[in-house]
Amino acid sequence: MLTKIAGTATQFIEGVGGVFGIRAGTEEPLYVHEDNIGEIEIRRYGPRVAAQTSVKGDGQDARSEGFRRLAGYIFGGNHRKTKIAMTAPVAQHGEKIAMTAPVAQTHAGGTGDSVIRFYMPSKWSMETLPEPDDSSVTVVEVPSERFAVLRFSGDRSSTAVTTKSAELLTALQGTDFTTDGQPVAWFYDPPWTLPFRRRNEVAVPLTG
Repeated sequence: MLTKIAGTATQFIEGVGGVFGIRAGTEEPLYVHEDNIGEIEIRRYGPRVAAQTSVKGDGQDARSEGFRRLAGYIFGGNHRKTKIAMTAPVAQHGEKIAMTAPVAQTHAGGTGDSVIRFYMPSKWSMETLPEPDDSSVTVVEVPSERFAVLRFSGDRSSTAVTTKSAELLTALQGTDFTTDGQPVAWFYDPPWTLPFRRRNEVAVPLTG
């Protein structure tokens, strides 16, 4: 009984924290900070494992649809029926696995569609993660990458992402860094987080 009460209290506290942009217990992919160009940070990420899905469109509706599919996978829509909690442990049976932040959204090869990704905790691998029940969800290994990253808060609509992506690309012009792909948007907070407390980022892959 005390365990149940403690678990409920933890969920409540972390839920309140999510409103204010406090990310308690959420693992993020590890990276090495290499440099700064004004507000832009140069990061190098090691290999990661992610669940991803392709959706029509490139805005909030596409993000929501992708989020729904991937949430279905981590909350038990998989061949081993493993329950995967996105943030704090949830009162449920089965192993509880905290999904990492951020949720990633990028364009799918110039088609106008989007690829939405949930990064998996570092304890999981391609061999140990369960298979998705939804055929539109795949588990992929993301290779080591180097990114230029620009952080922003507030609006995270497709218009805001496009504006910040253009700002990032413009800032890289005339520097020693060469882009190696299209920008991707990373979102670290749930939708109910107060806009001024949100952590959003646009990132573009770099050569080298």
